[in-house]
Amino acid sequence: MEINIKNLKQTAVSGLAKLKLYWKEPPEGRYMPFKEIAAVSVGGMGVRFIVTVVSYMILGVGNVLIGNTIGIPPMSLYFIYVISVLAGFPLTTLRARIIDYSHNKKGKYRPYILSMSIPTAILGIGFVFMPYTKMTLFWKCFTVLAFNIGFQFFYNFLNDANDSLINVLSPNTYERSDVFSIKSITDSLAPSIMNIIVPLVAKLVTGEETIYDMRVYRALYPPLLVVGSLMSIIVYANTKEKIVQSKTHVVQMSFMDTMRAVAKNKYFWIISLASCLGFLEGSFGNILGWMYNYQNVCNAGQYALITTIYGNASLWAMIFAPILIRKIGKKNLLVFSNILNIAFIAIMYPVVKSAPTGSMVWMFLICLFINGVVSQVTVTITPSINGDIRDYQQYISGDRVDGIFSVAGLIGSIWTLATGSILPAIYDKAGLNSEVAQSLGYNKNNIYDVLYDEKYFRSICGVLIVASVIGATLNVIPYFFYDLSETKQKGMIAVLKVRAMFEDYRSGNLKDKDLIETVEIIKTAFELENKEIFAPYKKKIKAEKGKAYKKELKELKKLYENKIVSDYVLEEIRYFGSDESKLEVERAEKIIAGGIKAVGKLKTADLAAAKALPKNTKAEKDFRSRQIEIAHIEESSKKAIKKNYPDGLEEFDETVFEKLFAAEDNNEKELKAAYAENDKARTARLRQQKKEIAAEIKKATNYFSIYNRAVKPYTDAERLLQRRENYEKLDEIFALYENAKAVTAE
Repeated sequence: MEINIKNLKQTAVSGLAKLKLYWKEPPEGRYMPFKEIAAVSVGGMGVRFIVTVVSYMILGVGNVLIGNTIGIPPMSLYFIYVISVLAGFPLTTLRARIIDYSHNKKGKYRPYILSMSIPTAILGIGFVFMPYTKMTLFWKCFTVLAFNIGFQFFYNFLNDANDSLINVLSPNTYERSDVFSIKSITDSLAPSIMNIIVPLVAKLVTGEETIYDMRVYRALYPPLLVVGSLMSIIVYANTKEKIVQSKTHVVQMSFMDTMRAVAKNKYFWIISLASCLGFLEGSFGNILGWMYNYQNVCNAGQYALITTIYGNASLWAMIFAPILIRKIGKKNLLVFSNILNIAFIAIMYPVVKSAPTGSMVWMFLICLFINGVVSQVTVTITPSINGDIRDYQQYISGDRVDGIFSVAGLIGSIWTLATGSILPAIYDKAGLNSEVAQSLGYNKNNIYDVLYDEKYFRSICGVLIVASVIGATLNVIPYFFYDLSETKQKGMIAVLKVRAMFEDYRSGNLKDKDLIETVEIIKTAFELENKEIFAPYKKKIKAEKGKAYKKELKELKKLYENKIVSDYVLEEIRYFGSDESKLEVERAEKIIAGGIKAVGKLKTADLAAAKALPKNTKAEKDFRSRQIEIAHIEESSKKAIKKNYPDGLEEFDETVFEKLFAAEDNNEKELKAAYAENDKARTARLRQQKKEIAAEIKKATNYFSIYNRAVKPYTDAERLLQRRENYEKLDEIFALYENAKAVTAE
């Protein structure tokens, strides 16, 4: 016992020492100090309170707050849901532009954690205090729709920023998975706390067991929204975004160009397809609440316990997901957990159809708990997968355009619109309709009263579980085609670091830390170039080594992964030695020689001829694809010049950004001083000046976007030749490395 206590003390002391050591600076190979992890986890729990509360107000055909409590029937609900989604399209586009094209020194997502939480909370409080009982059906629909249009911008912006922030806090996919796991645990506390207190508050406020009473939401939601808004400040104040790109990099692709670039991201489409095909998977989601509210299978205290136990299922998934990712990888974990998900949903069917009423809820809880463990694994790793997909996008296109994915995701919204009427139709066919309600002696205007009838309750629930099994089965199919491994992602990040290093060297912004890290990546690639390293998971090696050589196998696996990463780096460094690159360089030199004003007359690729090129081999497919892309770019350039420069192309003076950004920095310093001195007149003047500078930056950015689309063939050629010139300076970089390493050592 004494030895165990001693070991426990040593572990605690060691843990505290590491916590102190890495509180402000991350461990080697990592990017997030413990302070930052604590901020996104604890502060993120506040954001999750807002997101969870408002999610109950978002239009959807299965929404019980809108359907049961406010009293909007399924088909009317679906109608206003369609309008809400359509209204969200332009708002989603606006969000994407703000994220990708606005110059915000505080980051892509970080500033919006704070600025979007407040209006979202205000809308949420207003939603529950509307006098729905005094409204006709039309005005109920109108009011709910009006609030949801507001939610389409503010709530979705906050939710997207909260989910995406970690993707720009670290480029390390394993670190992101670890932090997502920790954050998922703290995030889950928000709905868990709500699940415990909702039935208790309902009993206290209404004196009854029902939770579908607006008085419950009015008592509970406003305090949670206010607390959530205050906690979001923790995230904003203690995080810093760390995107792997040049310090001076500016997105030069137009909005439509970024859309075309995302269209080539196969991993985005695989994940999106899985989401679309699995639209029926969550059909069983309301059954537990229905059991409590309509079948009286338990009291308020028991229901609070049941929802707490069910909520705890996700905890185990969150804890073990990072471990499983390291063991079998995200792709295998996705497939395996989804197959188990199908099985455990199917087990629910005999429970709701045949289990005795007294024990039904407890048997159903067992099924829900096991299903929750396996299904939440997928939910936990999905944000990390989305981060990998965005890294891949930056790797293939050269620009970090996270926001545009939300616009591309609107295709999923269109699919949801097309399929959104299926669940209400299932409800209707299963017996959840006004005719059945009236035949059973209930109010035909509240069709959910049908669920008080045990026969119809069991029948409807059985149908919903079958629908869920079908949805879960369709959902798993696309994951078999996902092959973006953790090692591939590491290789792509290494290439992005190489590109950023050369760009920063060219612009004079290269820091010693980045120089040393990236040169060592390149040196490792050269060292491993001619080594033959077998995959450690090959059966032959396992048979030869056995259990006694686990450590050696682990080292061999690491070496093999480094070899794959090195292959990515060497391919990038030696890109300009290939035959394809020589053709690209020759074309680029001709474009530059012709001058920027000759861009509108270019025709280095014909679209019809490009489409007629052979595509039998991978090399032929790549060449054909590139020629088609060139033809599209040149055609788009000509149209942009004709539309925006009728009197001839005018060069854009990029120094305007330097002046505006300098003015913005100076304004920020003066504004801080004015706040500190409590000079209200000066503060007001500087705030007005800040708005004017922001408007000028927006105007310049929009014009720059138009200009870049017009001269894209020229700027692409220029960037290619600069990249070649950069890579020819590798020896200079190596010389700087030795000096930087010596200085760092001192």
